[in-house]
Amino acid sequence: MQDILEAIMAAEGSDQPERELAGIAGLPVPESYRGVVVRADETRMFDGLATRDKDPRKALHVQEVPTPELGPGEALVAVMASAINYNTVWTSIFEPLPTFRFLQRYGRISELTRRHDLPYHVVGSDAAGVVLRTGPGVTRWKAGDEVVAHCLSVELEDAAGHDDTMLDPQQRIWGFETNFGGLAELCVVKANQLMPKPRHLSWEEAASPGLVNSTAYRQLVSHHGANMKQGDVVLIWGASGGLGGYATQMALHGGAIPVCVVSSPDKAELCRRMGAELVIDRAAEGFRFWKDEQTQDQDEWRRFGERIRELTGGEDPDIVFEHPGRETFGASVYVAKRGGTIVTCASTSGFQHQYDNRYLWMHLKRIVGSHFANYREAWEANRLVALGRIHPTVSRTYALEQTGQAAYEVHRNAHQGKVGVRCLAPSDGLGVRDRELRSRHEDAINRFRGH
Repeated sequence: MQDILEAIMAAEGSDQPERELAGIAGLPVPESYRGVVVRADETRMFDGLATRDKDPRKALHVQEVPTPELGPGEALVAVMASAINYNTVWTSIFEPLPTFRFLQRYGRISELTRRHDLPYHVVGSDAAGVVLRTGPGVTRWKAGDEVVAHCLSVELEDAAGHDDTMLDPQQRIWGFETNFGGLAELCVVKANQLMPKPRHLSWEEAASPGLVNSTAYRQLVSHHGANMKQGDVVLIWGASGGLGGYATQMALHGGAIPVCVVSSPDKAELCRRMGAELVIDRAAEGFRFWKDEQTQDQDEWRRFGERIRELTGGEDPDIVFEHPGRETFGASVYVAKRGGTIVTCASTSGFQHQYDNRYLWMHLKRIVGSHFANYREAWEANRLVALGRIHPTVSRTYALEQTGQAAYEVHRNAHQGKVGVRCLAPSDGLGVRDRELRSRHEDAINRFRGH
């Protein structure tokens, strides 16, 4: 592994990094590598605890694991950096169910997929790194290519997946519903998960957009989601967070009018630094959408709607970008404009949503479910990052050994933007190839740092 890292580091400062990295093809593949895992024999460790009391630091372990054999159409990537997504939090607290059930189900498909059904699960759905090997049939990528990986794993053997790969019956989220994920020194991906690494970004910056940026793109911009257009008023929950931070940028650059909902003055300031003008600090303004665990407060829905109209000059949201779930969903349905769209994913505050259907059916609103992105949408979202139109939202990074702490902070919502994890990268700031493009966007790239 050290030889691989030294080969990648040799590209730092080189005027021909591609030539330096091409030498990786001649290096042997390590027999094992360090990965962040959950263990099958620990899935009951949090029984009886409330969700908020479950501690990812107790369940996530860094351990040596065997390097799997590559199958056709796959690639082995030396991972320089990854990032924390909420699916890693779910995995680490074994909610809504232990991910080993996903691995067992996947393992039943074929002899090749049986590799994934193991007593440990290497987690992580983001990665930036260098291709180390490719399996039979891979022609688009070669050893030495600098890449990022999106998390759509799909078999594409069923007709249902060929119009929209997210509808494939064998669609899975890599590193969550498959093994050999990105929070590790090496990862195994399908070659069609790979995309070019944005050359002006460091490893940890390039790793951070993958899942959330693609998810926000489909949810907000794509015709499979809300199909946002210029002038749309877009209510964005958690607008400075890992998902909302990208939705805010897309709304701004797409000519829409974001109304950013956050929970602290610091988060409100980050939205303003992105260019948003309409911001609601729901903690400071005392919005409480539930009277108790069973009863929502419709008076608060009305007060919230009035606050939105006050900011927009009397307009209701054309689109509600929904991802908190249970806590906010009733309010989201209520405040969307007549004929408007509530587009939803994630449900980080709870999966059981309650809303008053009168405000949906009588006002002709639509609820659209959205999940990650298809290959085309992920590629388009990554292109926006590579062009410097959308910027990473990394607030802090941790070493691989500290992944449990990183996941704990995301679980407790004690973070802004995205939390990165250095896997092979020994420090932040490495891997930048296009200094000129970076210099034009340095402030935007770093605006979340230290928050």
